[in-house]
Amino acid sequence: GGSTTAGNSSQVSDGAAAVLMARRSEAARRGLRVFGVVRGYAVVGCPPDIMGIGPAVAIPELLKKTGLTIDDIDVFEINEAFASQAYYTVKKLGIPSEKVNPLGGAIALGHPLGCTGARQIATLLHELERRGKRAFGVVSMCMGTGMGAACLIEYPGPA
Repeated sequence: GGSTTAGNSSQVSDGAAAVLMARRSEAARRGLRVFGVVRGYAVVGCPPDIMGIGPAVAIPELLKKTGLTIDDIDVFEINEAFASQAYYTVKKLGIPSEKVNPLGGAIALGHPLGCTGARQIATLLHELERRGKRAFGVVSMCMGTGMGAACLIEYPGPA
């Protein structure tokens, strides 16, 4: 019964981000701090005409693969290309709203195509670091043509 408008959608924005991934041994060899550890991921298909619900199908698959529950996750970074799809995901999965995009999502921060995932990972890891303890976070997004992706990242705690 609702509608998607410029007021409840992410804006077109420019952006650049990078994420450096390495084996722990290589990071240690180079003297680099391990800021986060990828613990699992899932990519799941959904009907292309409702591709925005990708996180609603990818997150449960990720949790099933990793043996975790919604309660085990401290922060969810769910890309909100549109408010309606993010709202749908949160309600369908029963994610407490205080765990979702605590620093703002794509509607507030932008949705720069091609760097959204890296932006989400950077936002997630810095929020987990700010909390000051070992924690788990999930980054999730929808993708055109009907897919959803989710990645479980562990913040190992203060260095």
